[in-house]
Amino acid sequence: MTELQILDLSKNSFSGGLPPSMSRMNFLNYLDVSHNNLSGRIPSGTQLQSFEPSRYIGNAELCGPPLPKSCPGDKELEVTPVVGESKSDGEAIDELMRWFYIGGASGFVTAFCIVFGTLLLNRRARYAFFRCQDSLKDWVYVKVAVFMARWRRVARA
Repeated sequence: MTELQILDLSKNSFSGGLPPSMSRMNFLNYLDVSHNNLSGRIPSGTQLQSFEPSRYIGNAELCGPPLPKSCPGDKELEVTPVVGESKSDGEAIDELMRWFYIGGASGFVTAFCIVFGTLLLNRRARYAFFRCQDSLKDWVYVKVAVFMARWRRVARA
């Protein structure tokens, strides 16, 4: 049964424990043993711990991951966090924002150097850039002057 992909044993009034050999079911994509009378520890294996806890609901004596109920005899591992190693969500977001600003600033500096370095070193590009700026300035001036003249005409009428 190691190649079994779907196993639905829900609502069958089964009792006893889950066999340890279930942890060797490597291709199991769907498991539902809810609403039985199962007891004991859920066998440890990557497949069985990856299913949602709702797939084991209705088995009052079943314990172990992924269920929040720990089994009798389990010791809570008391792990003291290493200073500077554990980060809360707020610290992780602050670090992400810090890298965002560092990336944005370095991108801005790089683009600034490329554009103004080109204008500084290339005479033709510099003259073309300033001619474009002058023509844009003249175009904006004409558009504003025409708009103001029309607005004054409408205001007088």
